[in-house]
Amino acid sequence: MADSSRRIEQAFNLAKEQYAELGVDANAALERLAGIPISLHCWQGDDVGGFENTGSELGGGLAVTGNYLGRARTPQELRADFEKALSVIPGRHRINLHACYIDPADTGGRRIERNRLEPAHFQSWIDWARQIKIGIDFNPTYFAHPKAADGFTLAHANADIRKYWIDHGIACRRIGAAMGQALGSVCVTNIWIPDGLKDLPVDRAAPRRRLAESLDAIFAEPLDPRHNLDAVEGKLFGIGSESYVVGSHEFYLGYAVAHKKLVCLDAGHYHPTESLADKISAVLQWLDRILLHVSRGVRWDSDHVVIQTDDLLAIAQELVRGNFLGRTHIGLDYFDASINRVAAWVIGTRAMLKALLAALLEPIGKLREMELAGDYTGRLAMLEQLKSLPVGAVWDYYCAKHNVLSEQAWIGDIREYERTVLSRRS
Repeated sequence: MADSSRRIEQAFNLAKEQYAELGVDANAALERLAGIPISLHCWQGDDVGGFENTGSELGGGLAVTGNYLGRARTPQELRADFEKALSVIPGRHRINLHACYIDPADTGGRRIERNRLEPAHFQSWIDWARQIKIGIDFNPTYFAHPKAADGFTLAHANADIRKYWIDHGIACRRIGAAMGQALGSVCVTNIWIPDGLKDLPVDRAAPRRRLAESLDAIFAEPLDPRHNLDAVEGKLFGIGSESYVVGSHEFYLGYAVAHKKLVCLDAGHYHPTESLADKISAVLQWLDRILLHVSRGVRWDSDHVVIQTDDLLAIAQELVRGNFLGRTHIGLDYFDASINRVAAWVIGTRAMLKALLAALLEPIGKLREMELAGDYTGRLAMLEQLKSLPVGAVWDYYCAKHNVLSEQAWIGDIREYERTVLSRRS
């Protein structure tokens, strides 16, 4: 182990020298990286199942494929799996929780209707988060429920159903604020709804008017922004809403600008030829803050596990180059039941962090000078040079500094957890 540590440090020192030649301080990059929390999504651990048992299918255009062993069946198992993932991810991060992950222990085993949820119904999550020193982000659950069976919620033509979902949104904002206050870390409460139609609609405007009115009702109560921030999330299409999505990107961007909310940019919610990275600077001209849901679409919004792709690196580069890190809340959003679920968390989060590190190690000042001077040749040459620099050596050193297993070793630790814990779940 001592030899391994020595090799890691030697490799880092050599890499640090190479970056220093370009005017980049590798140690400063690592300090900045350590201050960037990633919000890991609870739904990777149990295939978007939750613990409220409504008896409804997942629905909402969501589909999870695979049947790998070890799915979390209780809040306790999910938390244990989450902690295991955190143990091999450097830095301090967060959990992104959906309302359907209510802990039966907080309700005395009773089923609580979603429009009646209260902060007390999530006390065990708050206590656990405080114990392991992480923050929580929150999401109302507008799917997997009898009142969402026809694919409409906040834009529903039936006023009673619409009121049910409005009350759910109001309740979830209060829960998010309670979480933020209790943990001393602001909670981002993000609204996504599945509302849309499989085939061509005649009236596109009326559902959007209803959605706007529903959102106005949900956001009517002022909440302390130190405790809760509101976000709205659009989508291009989904299963069952291929022809029309009420809450499109344009709708929510307009609403967020007009009402000073965060807009959530999800990497899988646009046409495959669109660049999420390009949207960041455009949206932040008009909004103070944004929420990112980092995912990986394969041909469509399939929520594959995040890996180091050009698209991911472009997102990280835009956040760093534009100095947007302080205005961006980064979360992950994918689910894969065909592989070890804990490993999926680790792979995705480490990929996001490695992309951010690569961006932090760019000589941004020099690149900007070249661009401003019209030296596009020099800019392109330097960008290509960066691709062969030893970012991996800097990453290994970062992991070692945080007492986290290296890229070669962490998978063995997760396999042992699978053997001793996950494989025993029926």
